[in-house]
Amino acid sequence: MAQVEATTERIIAADPETVFDALADYENTRAKLLPSQFSEYEVREGGDGEGSLVHWKLQATSKRVRDCLLEVTEPSDGRLVEKDRNSSMVTTWTVTPAGEGRSKAVVTSVWDGAGGIGGFFERTFAPKGLGRIYDVILERLAAETETTSQSGNAGNGAGTGK
Repeated sequence: MAQVEATTERIIAADPETVFDALADYENTRAKLLPSQFSEYEVREGGDGEGSLVHWKLQATSKRVRDCLLEVTEPSDGRLVEKDRNSSMVTTWTVTPAGEGRSKAVVTSVWDGAGGIGGFFERTFAPKGLGRIYDVILERLAAETETTSQSGNAGNGAGTGK
């Protein structure tokens, strides 16, 4: 079995602490970031970063649904790791500074892929599909945190289009 990896990143116009806190807020913010491929979202323990236990189903394709039960750790500053108890999947969210008032958010998922021809297709197509899902999450994270970090600024009051 070969390891499969999907990585996506985005520069966000909000400070790293704001972005990381939003990602680690499983109780409130995280559910708002998830697109329609996620269902049955439930915080089972904790809800704020380290020590949280979160459940969801991820329908990455029309035929493939993963039932995920994620243990959350924070092994270092700006890093959030979600380890799925139901599979080999590990997702790491990393938030680092990217200039004044800006952050770089990177999400990487790795898992043990299938063997044979099915594994070939998984290694070829799964990273692109998961990357598209993560692009939506990062877009929503940017909208959530950029709005929050700029809420004290005078603006035109325009919404985010959600």
